[in-house]
Amino acid sequence: MKLTLEGIKDRKVWEEAGISLPSYDVEAVAEATREKPVWVHFGAGNIFRIFIGGIADVLISEGMSGKGITCAETFDFDVIEKIYKPYDNLVLGVTLKADGSTDKKVIGSLTEALKSQAGETRDWKRLKDIFADPGLQIASFTITEKGYALKGADGAYFPFIQADIDNGPENAISAMAVMCSLLYERYKAGKAPLAVVSMDNCSHNGEKLQESVTTMAKEWNRREYVEDGFIAYLSDREQVSFPWSMIDKITPRPADSVQAELENAGVEDMTPVITSRNTYIAPFVNAEGPQYLVIEDCFPNGRPALEKAGVYMTDRDTVNKVERMKVTTCLNPLHTALAVYGCVLGYTLIADEMKDPLLNKLVRLIGPGEGMPVVTDPGILSPENFVNEVIDVRIPNPFMPDTPQRIATDTSQKVGIRYGETIKAYVSKYGDAGKLAAIPLAIAGWCRYLLAVDDEGKKFELSADPMVPELTKALEGIVVGRPETYRGQLKSILSNANIFGIDLYEAGIGETVEEMFREEAAGPGAVRAVLKKYLNA
Repeated sequence: MKLTLEGIKDRKVWEEAGISLPSYDVEAVAEATREKPVWVHFGAGNIFRIFIGGIADVLISEGMSGKGITCAETFDFDVIEKIYKPYDNLVLGVTLKADGSTDKKVIGSLTEALKSQAGETRDWKRLKDIFADPGLQIASFTITEKGYALKGADGAYFPFIQADIDNGPENAISAMAVMCSLLYERYKAGKAPLAVVSMDNCSHNGEKLQESVTTMAKEWNRREYVEDGFIAYLSDREQVSFPWSMIDKITPRPADSVQAELENAGVEDMTPVITSRNTYIAPFVNAEGPQYLVIEDCFPNGRPALEKAGVYMTDRDTVNKVERMKVTTCLNPLHTALAVYGCVLGYTLIADEMKDPLLNKLVRLIGPGEGMPVVTDPGILSPENFVNEVIDVRIPNPFMPDTPQRIATDTSQKVGIRYGETIKAYVSKYGDAGKLAAIPLAIAGWCRYLLAVDDEGKKFELSADPMVPELTKALEGIVVGRPETYRGQLKSILSNANIFGIDLYEAGIGETVEEMFREEAAGPGAVRAVLKKYLNA
């Protein structure tokens, strides 16, 4: 069984192997899409292939669309050469269930795969033609947050961005220059409207995309590559819109166990590749089942019936509320607590931590217990249902190879949002945050983690974090097992509103966190004992 247009013609053998095939004529859909494209997507990686591609697949299967998606890769052309072309743009989507079983489905909605840089002559011309077509409705992105960045920490343009600015739209290389150049083609071809939609997992993603594209256009305008009218076109949301969105679906690297399962079922050539740009990708994509895509409904040239495939179409304020619900209450705070305690307690898999009664109780208190009284309720999604699914289905999924060490990365940059917002909400609602117990435990756990000694007294390596040098310097002198070495070193951290968004002493929990931390540093086994004490477990 080969994952090709020819290979899937033998439907019986695929279905006997438990793999669903497209119910539509894949080649006819591809032909119709090439003739009259409606949706181009930049960033042809895993989450796009299974989630966004899956949305188009559902719409075609249900007869609500006759068109697929044109795929464009901005960064890693090996993906096109090694994963799209040899498999006729087909994807084998594998849903990983919490009980260890899988659902397998061939997705046939990705109709064309193009390399999107000015140097790729044939594909670049094709993209220009697509953007000149007035029928195009959507250009969407999953290129990661880094893909929108134009400047480094010093405020100067990255050298490759500066080169794009200097060289103009005909020589675009970076994703933002490519997008700006193609929008200029559309402008010159008659100014047809278009929605330009970031589907990356970062807050205010539409704003980031708009800012970067507009900045590129203004720099080109200064150099007389583009006219003032183009800037006006980009600035009019009835012409070019940049809707905000919230996306949530864990799509890990290709799993060896999934490859083995597919090969045992008779599917050939399923070996993953690591590209020259370090992308881990395979002919199949494995992902969790739960998925959420919430999009601001601002599409000036019309759009497919995305809501019929499970997409939540709403206004910008609601997108923001869903993002806030997820990041400040229902998902991210739980992940961070599991990350820091997982490192200190010797775990290497987040899913395994949910089998630990103390850590299970901790996240239930952080989310449903302490988060719910002040949660942002977006109206279109139930915070209670969302957080319960996170705790009962998503985090315990043994297929999700997420590690506490990975999630502990950059924690200093995250605690202000993940805990600070709830603490501030308690201060606003109750006068102080003194009612909280689990969130102070999470913060104490992070501080205890920063000592880089586990609960057995063994050293471990801290995950990357820009504030680690400063934080470890503040904690100098503290020795695990010698309580007398704690002399208030935490105060400078807990009072730092730049870290937590609020001074924790003013919020009424600074002393609580200090006491929890002091007890957790008492010696081997102390961390587990403190969790037991404060969780009444």
